[in-house]
Amino acid sequence: MNLTGKTFLTCAAAILFTSAQMQAQHSAADSVYQHAKGNRLSIGGYGEVALTRNFYSDNVYRYSNASQYKNDPSHGRFDIPHAVIYISYDFGKGWSMSSEIEFEHGGAGGAVEKEFEEAGEWEQETEKGGEVELEQFWIQKSFARWANIRIGHIVVPVGLTNAHHEPLNFFTVYRPEGESTILPCTWHDTGISFWGRSGDFRYELQFIAGLDAFMFDRDNWVQNGAGSPFEFKVANKYGFAARIDNYTIPGLRIGLSGYYGQSMHNTYPHDMEGEGKANDKVKGNVYIGAFDFTYSGHNWIVRGNADYGYVSDASKISAIKRNLVSSGAPYKKSPVGKNAVAAGIEAGYDIFSQIPKLRNKNQKLYAFGRYEYYDSYIPAADQADYEYTDRNRMAVGLNYYPVPQIVVKGEYSKRFLKSKYNDEPSVSIGVAYQGFFL
Repeated sequence: MNLTGKTFLTCAAAILFTSAQMQAQHSAADSVYQHAKGNRLSIGGYGEVALTRNFYSDNVYRYSNASQYKNDPSHGRFDIPHAVIYISYDFGKGWSMSSEIEFEHGGAGGAVEKEFEEAGEWEQETEKGGEVELEQFWIQKSFARWANIRIGHIVVPVGLTNAHHEPLNFFTVYRPEGESTILPCTWHDTGISFWGRSGDFRYELQFIAGLDAFMFDRDNWVQNGAGSPFEFKVANKYGFAARIDNYTIPGLRIGLSGYYGQSMHNTYPHDMEGEGKANDKVKGNVYIGAFDFTYSGHNWIVRGNADYGYVSDASKISAIKRNLVSSGAPYKKSPVGKNAVAAGIEAGYDIFSQIPKLRNKNQKLYAFGRYEYYDSYIPAADQADYEYTDRNRMAVGLNYYPVPQIVVKGEYSKRFLKSKYNDEPSVSIGVAYQGFFL
């Protein structure tokens, strides 16, 4: 039966909406690679625009002298957090490729910033103010549903946000704050992945380049450790990541993920740690464990995560960075804590599900709430404590879907810090799309 153009678009929109709503049930690495039957080429992507008003001080000393900045004026920011293009191709005989090109914060370019750890000095940053990244580029050989090998630049699916980072997979305007603070987000690295599906399970094991301990810091724990300021990724040391998801209960996905790798002696030049053999035994082993789930059913979407991490030799790493890293090196002198934690839960209900006219038009309006707790710096016994890194955050708002591929988001959020600091409320509005064009 031939479909008219209008009927075809209506059916396609319904299919894409179902796919988008269930997107959290699939790995981000899988979602980049989708082909209509008979098509070898696939093109898609997603993008976000965000507007925020922060009702707290943005002074670099707001944590070291909180009372002085309690009544500072609010400040606003406009941003394009992510604009992404997917390009995939099926060569046949089990061979395929996929790529994800990401423009962050409007593209590439230099910017200046006030550096908190350098007494508020102005610094020129070439990695800020916009980035263009190749977030995924891999070639895959599929032997069977349960056995696939990917080689190249791949997403590291540790934690809920990394595995499901597209904008229809979270209610807040920006990505969930806890995980995106302490973990690389989106975490992507070069290596080899073995993955597959069997029964109600999806599993993946990765061998990738290790994290760099000299990129760790107090405010973001190991977040920056996956990046590289060079034209290449240093891989003196290696890491292993694993993830398993279960889909036994209809509408529910439960996931476990983790990472292990050595992070010291993974710098350039290789002997940058100095002091001869004195630091050879400093390993900086990183252990990360994460649990997450997504439930979609009965007009509800509920998501939750819990992440915990440990870095061995955190005190020694902090001392080495402070004493041996030169001022011109692309590394931070900020200390790193031995532990970090992030936990969060969000729930949204589709109000339009109770209005037949809007429900029949396939429009949705989710009223949501989110709560999370995170701390990017839990010190060892001999390290100084910085209590401002210990935070609770709540957010409430709406997600409106006028068409399946587009969401308009609005939220009020507030960070709750220890009593000697000032809380940090804000209002944000965002618009995002996600889908495939071909």
